[in-house]
Amino acid sequence: MIGSARLRQFAGLPRPLRILVLACFVNRAGMFVFPMLAVYLTQAKHLSTGQTGVLISVGSTGLVVGSLLSGPVCDRSGRRPALLVSLILNAVGYVGLALVHQAPWLYAMFLFVALVGMGMFAPAANTLIADLASPQQRPFAYTVTYIANNLGMGIGPLLGGLAAAYSYGLMFAGTITLGLACAVLIALGVPRDTVRRTREPGRPDGPAGRRTDTDVAVVVLASLCYVAPLIGIEYALPLAVTTVLHTSAAMIGVVYTINSVIVVCAGLLIERRIKTHPTRLLLIVAGVLWTSGTALMAFAFSLPAILLSTVVWTPGEIIVSVVIPTYIADHVDGRRVGRFMALNGFVISFARLVVPMGFGLLWQEQGHVPVFLTLFVGPALGILVYAVLPVRRAPAPEPRPQYV
Repeated sequence: MIGSARLRQFAGLPRPLRILVLACFVNRAGMFVFPMLAVYLTQAKHLSTGQTGVLISVGSTGLVVGSLLSGPVCDRSGRRPALLVSLILNAVGYVGLALVHQAPWLYAMFLFVALVGMGMFAPAANTLIADLASPQQRPFAYTVTYIANNLGMGIGPLLGGLAAAYSYGLMFAGTITLGLACAVLIALGVPRDTVRRTREPGRPDGPAGRRTDTDVAVVVLASLCYVAPLIGIEYALPLAVTTVLHTSAAMIGVVYTINSVIVVCAGLLIERRIKTHPTRLLLIVAGVLWTSGTALMAFAFSLPAILLSTVVWTPGEIIVSVVIPTYIADHVDGRRVGRFMALNGFVISFARLVVPMGFGLLWQEQGHVPVFLTLFVGPALGILVYAVLPVRRAPAPEPRPQYV
């Protein structure tokens, strides 16, 4: 009964959003190359581990650049062009990375191009949802998109690994083909122009509007307290499992499986609660979940604690991933929503760029203990920040154009 109700709710979304959800799944399921990149560069291109690390760090600045570019492209050219440009850049970058030989600086350049495309996609997709979903539909739309991304990420690295075992050429071909298939879906299924070019009723303008925008920007930037631990876990967990606990690397996959299962099974249940509680409370609850989960790793460090912590912090991850874009869409005028979604993308890309570097240096100098303590301190600080920030209530719903 619940399942059929959710299917009806999904069918009630505008048709372009249903296509976007499918496109997000296809795009993430085609992420063959990125998880295998270090292996490809060391084994196929014969780079040292040091060269590979530097190259990936340099290329990963493309994520930051892409997230910053997404807002201007969305606001000036439209949401569909931004999505298509992101997918085309990603494909071009991976074509170059597959074909170039004996020129490490070219590897960095093409990886940069590919990751500019990757960095543009999520902010543009979130902006499109803000355009087409009504305020009542937004939490559900962001939740199902988040679930689709996680399902795709559960499949993509597996398929990428199988393809790489046969041929790195097949690995690149799979990524490029599915990325272009995603572009076709968007080109055919998303309207040419969804931008709202006039001020929306009920949204403040002038100084009041600028104050609202500033408050929203601060709320988005503060989410770094919750994003940084997620990226930190991606870096620290494999090292902790294999070098500190001396456990099989297969346990890393178990953690990711637990995370994915909870996202898929609990995402829609959490979304039902999100609609009935104020944003401040939701962000504080997310911080409590993150702090509790990271406390298990920091103060009861063991394999069972790591597995249990994943069960605890994953709902916090879901809440933040849905609440932040919904908050932007509810409070920012449609003419400026693209740049705020880009700011949210920038926070994620910035964390992905600096957290592994910082944690790597900290681990190298002082070991794993301060790394896991830092994972605990970040979300604890987030609770305090969101307790005092001016987190606004949602404005009255405004009429929306219908896309069926």
